[in-house]
Amino acid sequence: MNTSPTPEPPPKSPASNSLWATVCSVAASFFGVQTAKNRQRDFTQGKAAHFIVIGVVMTLLLVVGLVMIVRLVLRQAGV
Repeated sequence: MNTSPTPEPPPKSPASNSLWATVCSVAASFFGVQTAKNRQRDFTQGKAAHFIVIGVVMTLLLVVGLVMIVRLVLRQAGV
């Protein structure tokens, strides 16, 4: 029976966030529910330009979606 401790895996080198991880981080920031672990990962591994571009695109999608909903409601109300 081997009683020696199992070796720990080497630490991961900082790699940039995937597109999906960046989108999820920006979406979580929209609602203010980002975990401290994910926020730390974003600051150490993420690139500011990626977060800015995705944030602007998601903001535009939000505004366009809201405008479409308001137009739909107003049309249904007969205004």
